[in-house]
Amino acid sequence: MKTRLPFLLLATALVALLAACGGGGSSTNVPASDIATVGGTPITKASFTSLLSVACSRYKAQGQPCPKVGTPTYASLRDSAVTFLVQQAELQQEADKLGVPVTQKDVEQQVEQIKKTHYQGSEKKFEDALKKAHLTLSQLEQYELRPNLLGQKLQNKVTSDVKVSDAAALKYYNANKTSFTTPKTREVRHILVNSKSLAATIETKLKNGASFAALAKQYSKDTGSAAHGGKLCVAHGGTSGTCQQTVPPFDKAAFSLKTNEISQPVKSVYGYHIIQALGAVKPAHTSAFNEVKAQIEANLASQQKQTAWTAWLAKMAKDFKGEVAYQTGYAPVTTTTPTTPAPTTTG
Repeated sequence: MKTRLPFLLLATALVALLAACGGGGSSTNVPASDIATVGGTPITKASFTSLLSVACSRYKAQGQPCPKVGTPTYASLRDSAVTFLVQQAELQQEADKLGVPVTQKDVEQQVEQIKKTHYQGSEKKFEDALKKAHLTLSQLEQYELRPNLLGQKLQNKVTSDVKVSDAAALKYYNANKTSFTTPKTREVRHILVNSKSLAATIETKLKNGASFAALAKQYSKDTGSAAHGGKLCVAHGGTSGTCQQTVPPFDKAAFSLKTNEISQPVKSVYGYHIIQALGAVKPAHTSAFNEVKAQIEANLASQQKQTAWTAWLAKMAKDFKGEVAYQTGYAPVTTTTPTTPAPTTTG
């Protein structure tokens, strides 16, 4: 829908966005104007109220009332808002240590990309989407774009040293060689009908020289292939590109026929098929290591980067344990291993 922003914002998803980091609890040392301190950095009640305001706007945009104070829904929303703000403070402090900035230019480039990708570059469509979501551009930047960019940049920094060796890639290839094997395939055409007698009649007509394509268009229940004269590519034991895996009776006949041979009626769960092989069987093929090396390295690197990022987040949580103090009434009920908000493209 072009009138909706391409992000999952706070009202329906805030509870799942971030888990609490570090430890801590109520503290008389937290100023009355703040809800928490993270490593001595205050999180103000004003920022908490602003975040809840955004969440309530999202409820409103979906035609739902904002949760009332004292309800379990409000308590869950409050806890998630607090953990969001706490983790953002932790991540920002770590980013400062590592020299990882998120500049206004970064944010503006992200906004322009959103406009281009989802709103055909139209400023008006983008502004209409903001209005429908009951959001300001500033709120979108502060609570969605900056956190996402911060997470992306930190993850890139933390995992920049991840490398996949040739030996590791080759080991994966040898252990998963079947994943790089394409099944044997064949070009065929068929006509599918309900009754065996009609199938036999069609077989006779074909063997007497009738047009396969014309009969397929006239009789075949498989309208997708009928429109192409009954043609399709079949794959044995799997799929390969546009070649499809078929039911066992069809598969057996398709790969046993001689080229140009027309089958007798073949019964399957779909009815009766008349099949003609149009070409020779193309044998199964296993890609050489060098052909798939880049793909394997990319996949392994992605896995290893995720592992390294998860470990880094866990270490950050441990490092901040005892560094987070909450104002009375604001400490989240539970704390778990941290995650960061992943950028979304649908909503």
